[in-house]
Amino acid sequence: QVQLVESGGGLVQAGDSLRLSCAASGRAFSSYSMGWFRQAPGKEREFVASISRIGTTQNYADPVKGRFTIPRDNAKNTVVLQMNSLKPEDTAVYYCAANPNSGWTSISLRENEYKYWGLGTQVTVSS
Repeated sequence: QVQLVESGGGLVQAGDSLRLSCAASGRAFSSYSMGWFRQAPGKEREFVASISRIGTTQNYADPVKGRFTIPRDNAKNTVVLQMNSLKPEDTAVYYCAANPNSGWTSISLRENEYKYWGLGTQVTVSS
């Protein structure tokens, strides 16, 4: 089992950058592929980005491609969501998630593939 805690959310202006961190505790962090999801008000939670257990494979949702990156540091048990050129439509609660059933280079795109979730951190982008 792993516990996930997100941090780094806040209120920023359009065009700004923000760095979200997800700290993991418990079972070996490299056992999990990791993902970021987000949920905007009145909308369903959606996939943002994912990274494989050893960081060699990454995938991004179309709306964030070229603006967001998802590096991980297995030695520090953290995964980051670096968000650049933020837009008002990026406003949402952002969740970190862990999938314990991935291969070394596999990524997971669907919510139901992730077993463990953080409580989320709010990101608000003003125009």
